[in-house]
Amino acid sequence: MSLSSASRAPVTVVGLGLMGQALATAFLANGHPTTVWNRSAAKAGDLVAKGATLAGSVASAVEASPLVVVCVSDHDAVHGLLEPVASSLAGRTLVNLTTATSVQARDTARWAGTIGSVYLDGAILALPQAIGTADATVLCSGPEAAFEEHLPTLRALSGDGTVHLGEDHALSALYDMSVLSVMWGVLNGFLQGAALLGAANVKATTFASLATTAIGVTTGYVSAYARQIDEGRYPAADATLAVHLGGMEHLAQESRALGVNTELPDLFLDLARRAAAGGRAGDGYAAMIEQFREPSA
Repeated sequence: MSLSSASRAPVTVVGLGLMGQALATAFLANGHPTTVWNRSAAKAGDLVAKGATLAGSVASAVEASPLVVVCVSDHDAVHGLLEPVASSLAGRTLVNLTTATSVQARDTARWAGTIGSVYLDGAILALPQAIGTADATVLCSGPEAAFEEHLPTLRALSGDGTVHLGEDHALSALYDMSVLSVMWGVLNGFLQGAALLGAANVKATTFASLATTAIGVTTGYVSAYARQIDEGRYPAADATLAVHLGGMEHLAQESRALGVNTELPDLFLDLARRAAAGGRAGDGYAAMIEQFREPSA
């Protein structure tokens, strides 16, 4: 049961896209007096009906709360909205949940420091409908003292899934991009497999169950490979890279023979061949990390 708003700290949400609306809704549901602003005020209608206060300007929105949460389209939009109201942000904590790169996170942190604002960079690992539930994860990086001060408010978004990663403002963005890399890697692998089986008129829904099992099996490798990467040693406990390379050649051949796109299998092959040529053929698959650490040609 939510506590009364009188016992909760006020918060401002700037940006009311689907995610911004979900953030504001979660704050309201947990009893926080919530001020909102959006370029299109019409998007605030449902929130106002739930008790939110619609600010008439970005400046008045910022000035309404000691904690300002911004979630807009991109890094440029953040600065376009907030730089003109820099004086209003002074002395307040700014939590930026807009997707950005680590370079942009550090850039915004430097800017916030020059205007006297305490800055936490953040990343949301959830769909809008999961915000406010245990299924959401919100990552924050920056001054730990500021995070701890506002944690009772930020917990409205994801409960114990609200996590502080460290003082380096870039960490949230780096974790976010790393998780997305895993997500797209898995999804693209599934799509490649669905395309292969589709050539034999096998429906993707038929393949989905086995694909899910394969994904589950693959997760078992992650912890073992992580230890090898941290130790810099890659024993071939399951199979050597040379064995994996043979399987990749078959995947590329199969894709080509069926008239299916070969770009993903060819990428696998190229990376593995370079690793083998570099003396890693007898190592385990985790040795491929050396290829991913190298900048692209």
